Amino acid sequence: MQPNRIVSQDEWFAAHAQHLVKEKELTRLRDQLRAVRRELPWVKIEKNYNFDTSNGKQALTDLFAGRSQLVVKHFMLGPGWKEGCVGCSFEVDHIERALVHLEHHDVTFVAISRAPLPEIEAFKKRMGWRFTWVSSYGSDFNSDFHVSFTRDDLVKGPTYYNYRVREAQDEGEASGFTVFYKDEAGSIYRTFSSYARGAEELLGTYMMLDLTPKGRNETGPNHNLTDWVRHHDKYDAGGFVDRTGRYVAPQDSACCHEAKENRS
Repeated sequence: MQPNRIVSQDEWFAAHAQHLVKEKELTRLRDQLRAVRRELPWVKIEKNYNFDTSNGKQALTDLFAGRSQLVVKHFMLGPGWKEGCVGCSFEVDHIERALVHLEHHDVTFVAISRAPLPEIEAFKKRMGWRFTWVSSYGSDFNSDFHVSFTRDDLVKGPTYYNYRVREAQDEGEASGFTVFYKDEAGSIYRTFSSYARGAEELLGTYMMLDLTPKGRNETGPNHNLTDWVRHHDKYDAGGFVDRTGRYVAPQDSACCHEAKENRS
């Protein structure tokens, strides 16, 4: 990497002061956008959803855990997978330490995956996470929120993801966040959903990298986090992450058979 233009300290301060004007403009625009987001319409949840949890079967209303706001992470972990999506894992690494602050500000965080609960809990234990993670296996929840695309979904034709229709693709899982609100009468509303890069500001690592000279340094082959992010216990294991966000072990690794199973 070649250094940028080298200047005197006075020139450096002048250039950075000019840049700060643009950053403040962006901050104000972001505040305005967030205010508009909070004014978006809601939709009432009329369907009863039940989940497998470590405390037995629970309904969506139970997941609020006594709070009025619920943030759901649609975590990409499908039935039969040995480990979750690398990008989703990267996200929840950041959220884990924020839980105590969220919970003391009327917000409950829960991850939901379509994998059966024993498969979720095995991966959760391996990663050392403590947040609540439940299974929607056997329910319509993931399909209704357009974050799982089963064979039955694909047969119906084009699928819907990130607020647009897309041509039917491979069977699989997708990432996202959905926010719910429960009023005093117990009615539940979907207030917001975000997919793809929509929740990028939750990634403190990215925000830190954006301050550095090399930035995110995602130079290929996918030009996104799959170029470099790994499960936090796999950084020295080699291998790569495929286009679906799933880790593939090196061919000479003892776990390459497991990686092939993950892709099946």
